[in-house]
Amino acid sequence: MQEFKYLIIGGGIAGTTAAETVRQKDSEGSIAIVNDEPYRLYSRVMLSKQNWFLGKIPFERIWLKTEKWYQEKNIAFLGGKTATSLNKENKTVTLDNGDIVKYEKLLIATGGQARMWPVQGANKQGIHYCRTLDQGKGILNASKTAKKAVIIGSGFVSFEIAELFKLSGIDVTIVMREDHYWEPLLEKAGADIVEKAIAVFGIHLIKNVEVQEVLGKDHVESVLLKNGEKIDCDIIVCGIGIVFDNTWLQDTGIEINRGIVTNEYLETTQPDIWAAGDIAEYDDIILEECLQMCNWANAREHGRIAGLNMAGEKTPYKFVSFYNAQGMGMNIAFIGNIRPSENKIVIQRNDPETNSYGQLIILDDELVGATLINRAVEVGSITNLVKNDIKIDQKLAELADPNFDLKTLL
Repeated sequence: MQEFKYLIIGGGIAGTTAAETVRQKDSEGSIAIVNDEPYRLYSRVMLSKQNWFLGKIPFERIWLKTEKWYQEKNIAFLGGKTATSLNKENKTVTLDNGDIVKYEKLLIATGGQARMWPVQGANKQGIHYCRTLDQGKGILNASKTAKKAVIIGSGFVSFEIAELFKLSGIDVTIVMREDHYWEPLLEKAGADIVEKAIAVFGIHLIKNVEVQEVLGKDHVESVLLKNGEKIDCDIIVCGIGIVFDNTWLQDTGIEINRGIVTNEYLETTQPDIWAAGDIAEYDDIILEECLQMCNWANAREHGRIAGLNMAGEKTPYKFVSFYNAQGMGMNIAFIGNIRPSENKIVIQRNDPETNSYGQLIILDDELVGATLINRAVEVGSITNLVKNDIKIDQKLAELADPNFDLKTLL
């Protein structure tokens, strides 16, 4: 049985940042990272970015840590292993190879996995997901010979992969069940800008329909839609969200909803156990909500805060999460909690003259999130408005004016 003072399950950006932070605060305590992939830390974000996918930069740029880094930091990397059970009384984690690892302090940073496509014929060759490095390499290799692609879903993956395929000379069709792009996160006025850019880029977009069956013998040849239409293709990429595997944590007393529930210190409901990254459902003291944010910036900061707390430096998580996407001539930014709900006010800043759009989310007279299309200049102002809990209830009319300067509210 191996024993470590700090055991981290998950070697992505949250887990690795936590290990790095712990080592900065504790130079002697033993640290181990258990990772289901055999690879050291790489940029998951880069898998769907132009520079890497189109070979504009070397493949090796995907790596964010060298093997030497783990050795120098005295961090044991246990790659290609998955946690299968947790015994909180004995403070041990059992791995899928039968090994048992003992800990003093445990961080769960297992992230999410791509949601599998539940459609007839989805087990055929030529169907891909984009969540892991191996999946990314599979798409990259297949794109070199593909002629026609179908992308399933209207999220970040479909948006970015569709552009990459088109730039690679592949005919692309996006199939989505929603009425408009990024529904329900984006109002139709904003979606219209996105959909127009998709059309101008030469990508086909089919809305309000789902695939009934994938056709072909062993390899995909086409998809049959529920409206009877058939689309020929030799590659399919599914971007229909992520799921979280918490089955190994059953009967541990750790509270679990969609993700693992934590407080503002990323502590779970069990002592000496923290959670960070996409898997964590945490108390956000800025937005005053219990949130689960699945993006790179959030996971990295989660890792830093979790590492500080594991090392004994009590620190709450206080960070305005953000995500940027660029493609098809657009710059799109997501800041804070962008999800509308019945108790929130949605303010639209639509400016057709500049082909830009802003969608502000208001809760209890405060700005809690925003989606910006071609309005990158406002990212800083909105981030500060969210961070500083500034009351804006008297300015709702001005906020709807796309020419109103948000900096005047600071």
